[in-house]
Amino acid sequence: MAEFSPSQRVRSLPDNYFANIDKRIDEFNKKGIDLIHLETGSPDQPTPYPIVRALDQASRLPGNQGYPPYGGKTNLKEAIAAFYQREYGVALDPETEVTVFAGAQVAIASLPQVLLDPGDVMITTDPAYPMYFSCAKLAKAKVYGIPVQEQDGFLPDYHTVPEDVVKQTKLLMLNYPNNPTGAVATEKFFSDTLDFAKEHRIPVVHDFAYAAFGFDGVRPLSFLQTPGAKDYGIEIYTMSKTYNMAGWRLGFAVGNRSIIRSLSRFHDIAHSDVFGAVQDAAAAALLGPQDCVRDLRALYERRRNVFISNLQAIGWNVLAPAGSFFNWLKVPKGYTSETFADTLLEQAHVAMAPGIGFGPHGDQYVRASLLEPEDRLQEAARRIIISGVLHPLASDSLND
Repeated sequence: MAEFSPSQRVRSLPDNYFANIDKRIDEFNKKGIDLIHLETGSPDQPTPYPIVRALDQASRLPGNQGYPPYGGKTNLKEAIAAFYQREYGVALDPETEVTVFAGAQVAIASLPQVLLDPGDVMITTDPAYPMYFSCAKLAKAKVYGIPVQEQDGFLPDYHTVPEDVVKQTKLLMLNYPNNPTGAVATEKFFSDTLDFAKEHRIPVVHDFAYAAFGFDGVRPLSFLQTPGAKDYGIEIYTMSKTYNMAGWRLGFAVGNRSIIRSLSRFHDIAHSDVFGAVQDAAAAALLGPQDCVRDLRALYERRRNVFISNLQAIGWNVLAPAGSFFNWLKVPKGYTSETFADTLLEQAHVAMAPGIGFGPHGDQYVRASLLEPEDRLQEAARRIIISGVLHPLASDSLND
């Protein structure tokens, strides 16, 4: 069979770091070894039944059996505007400040194509969601990752960005609650972000994927709640996490109308629109009772409390995340993120994601999700202490 070379653009893309990790994990699965999967970011709960029922009913409508309208159905865009008004007090024009995608990842991948030219710079954090680095590469743009530290709440300090980088920057990409650190943004941070954007005329994109999940009574802030933020930025939201609709592939962007307009124009050429029945089900989710969201937030908080308390009980000095469904755990002395994740996999049969995959400043951490039941999270801690990868302490000190 003939072999054809990919384009230079595809050849320049970095390898998928986590693909090799998945291959290693698959080797254990094929051997029948019981792994506790904390490396994943795919929600483990089913889509709430009322949303499934809404899809079933909408799929029977003749109007949903043809091509959906560009940019999203009117009823969904109006539902999104109503949702943002109800949840965040943010007013949106459904026609000019809202657009719909087949998953938020489509929007994230498209934004550098829409806002950056070759050689431009996108600023994000280090560590960050790996997709940010890859999608900028596709646009032949450069990425500058602002190192974020635990003592600063994993929030970037814009004063540390070199002036020559700032001059080339045409996009600022943020994500709070954060993947991988679990950090949550503050009002002051978003205010500082807007000041930075205004001073240097830089558009801001806030990836609000984990919007529903703030713990200890702290509700994650929308960037658009910052007075004047809509003048400089947009927010990307996904139905995958808030409503456990991961396989449904529906996300949306809201905010600055010039960015929404450009994003919609690119999307109309490069991507297909979302099945109309899925859009109707999403509208039902956004406008309907939010008990399922509150229950899911409470579930993740219980899991977090069980997991972190058990890890602390075995002598692992870790902090509880403020939001998302990820734990960002500092590796013990003597390890890198890769050697520690590998040791956990081999000796404890617990899979976590090495922090180096999220950027150079993640190399002293591993990411562990909360997407396993509480008893499995307890078992993970028990396996870790039994394996001896930490300084041995009494295993009977584990919390129930």
